[in-house]
Amino acid sequence: MKIGVPKERRDGEFRIAVSPDTVKKLVVLGFEVAVEKGAGAGASFSDAALRQAGATITENAAAAVGDADLVLKVRAPMSAAEGDDEIGMMKSGAMVVAQMSALGNEDGIKAIAAAGLTGFAMEMMPRITRAQSMDVLSSQSNLAGYKAVLDAAGELGRAFPMMMTAAGTIAPAKVFIMGVGVAGLQAIATAKRLGAVVTATDVRPATKEQVESLGGKFLVVDPEMEKDAQTEGGYAKEMPPEYFEKQKQVVAEHIKKQDVVITTALIPGRAAPVLVTEEMVKSMREGAVLIDLAVEAGGNCPLSELGKVVVKHGVTIVGHANVPSRIAEDASSLYAKNVLNFLTPLVDAETKEMTIDWEDEIIQGILICRDGKIVHPALIGGES
Repeated sequence: MKIGVPKERRDGEFRIAVSPDTVKKLVVLGFEVAVEKGAGAGASFSDAALRQAGATITENAAAAVGDADLVLKVRAPMSAAEGDDEIGMMKSGAMVVAQMSALGNEDGIKAIAAAGLTGFAMEMMPRITRAQSMDVLSSQSNLAGYKAVLDAAGELGRAFPMMMTAAGTIAPAKVFIMGVGVAGLQAIATAKRLGAVVTATDVRPATKEQVESLGGKFLVVDPEMEKDAQTEGGYAKEMPPEYFEKQKQVVAEHIKKQDVVITTALIPGRAAPVLVTEEMVKSMREGAVLIDLAVEAGGNCPLSELGKVVVKHGVTIVGHANVPSRIAEDASSLYAKNVLNFLTPLVDAETKEMTIDWEDEIIQGILICRDGKIVHPALIGGES
């Protein structure tokens, strides 16, 4: 079977769906791998390195994916309506593995289904034990949390650690993390390593121990309402309006004293909840920094602007888009390994052919379209 890997064409996307390491392993599995020329440049994977690993380098995307049985991408393939018609390059019946943004990409998913492609949305991977090594949300969010702290350190006009000098003592920076998922936990760990005093909050009380294990202090809002704030899959539930009102009161007092605030709160398929209001921003000290990791879903702060760094009320508000792509080499390596771990159990060791159990929990969790129809239960009314 042939795997096609085109260059990512969406603005600001520097990642690639394979690495030299995973190309070697895909070849051993029995795949022929074709990669578009320059596809790995943004992640520091040269054509020479990919070729040495066993890939064929093609001159353009059509040559890489036109006859491919399986297309590997980081982001959903673009349709004609979006500009570059990546979907139109692929043969009917081909399988596409990517982060599809399926819950918010209705037109794109319809176009993929209409083209007769079988689509797998990696971001919908079930949170079960055997799928942990395939969890792209965790691998990419982990890096986003790390990069968010570095971005904050770069914008903040003071040092993170306490410093005792002959000229006097510098107090440590105060960093507040809102949302203690994978990104939040990595942000806590990174800020602590840099010497900051770290506090964090989340609607899920189970995260209190995790925060404290990393050396942070947990800010409780309402213990009673937080008892039932987590889905079976480990994601945060949407909380009632009265919870957010109380959260605003608690956070409003706390946020006044912070040098850095990093917001990471996301609810799959929903707009990001507003956690930091304009009034809270106004109360923050001059020169403080707010990093909004939820800006692509509307933002946890109404003042954040997608893809921009702005200063409002004396506070620097950072709204970088696609943060994992800003650390593309490691993000690509981890994403490529997630994809490899997904594909490996699907290949018969003797015949080298793919044998997919369509009833498997993992397959059913990420399969979005097949045979011209949208099939995932979360994507209602999606027949092409």
